[in-house]
Amino acid sequence: MKQIHLSPRLQMAADLVVKREQNAWLVDVGTDHAYLPAWLLQNHREQFAYVIATDLREGPLDRARRTAREAGCEQNIDFRLCDGLAAVDPREADSIVIAGMGGETIVHILESAHWKAEWWRGEEGGMEDKILVLQPMSSMPELRKWLQENGFSIVEERLAKEGDTLYTALLVRAGEMAPLSPAELWAGRNCHVPLRGEWLDRWIARTGRALEGMALAQGDGVLPKKRELEDVWKGLQDMKKEWEQWQM
Repeated sequence: MKQIHLSPRLQMAADLVVKREQNAWLVDVGTDHAYLPAWLLQNHREQFAYVIATDLREGPLDRARRTAREAGCEQNIDFRLCDGLAAVDPREADSIVIAGMGGETIVHILESAHWKAEWWRGEEGGMEDKILVLQPMSSMPELRKWLQENGFSIVEERLAKEGDTLYTALLVRAGEMAPLSPAELWAGRNCHVPLRGEWLDRWIARTGRALEGMALAQGDGVLPKKRELEDVWKGLQDMKKEWEQWQM
């Protein structure tokens, strides 16, 4: 039997899944090689009553089946060919992982789910007890804004580093969330995690470069966008100062 090892990015997502109670019904959306569900079953099998792995194409699902077979857990995973959550009933999902995709793709998957709105709001079937573990690769302001506007609360954010790249993962539940500032939409709320300072530095540098690029731009639509980005940049600076004070 092959022992599965996760990259820091996927390990971060897996650790958020393990936080919930036992007997969870897990869905891994866009599973690709199925490393995450295979690792969870190898290391926390008693916690999961049912596991579904979905992907949009046959090729990734074939790779997922091979991983599960080598890891000794093929019989414990239901593989489904579908777009996002299209072939998943809400009653089959306690923990939903969507990792390694752009934020706009994650939004599309959540918006396209055929589940009734009541499931997301917790009015039917106990959706308030379900969790989303989201690991966006891009478009993070758009993702956080969508969550905020659609009745979701970001309970926790974590950071992980692979090589020179930093990644974030969000633990999300249905429920009201205090409004996020423009800077928090980009970088998340401040926390004490060690990588937070480096994370803020990268966003400060990115927004700074964007402002430099807009300095000579012309047109009626440029000024509002520039002012919005200036608010983000200033907010990120303030968050960095606050984080540095925590470290002292």
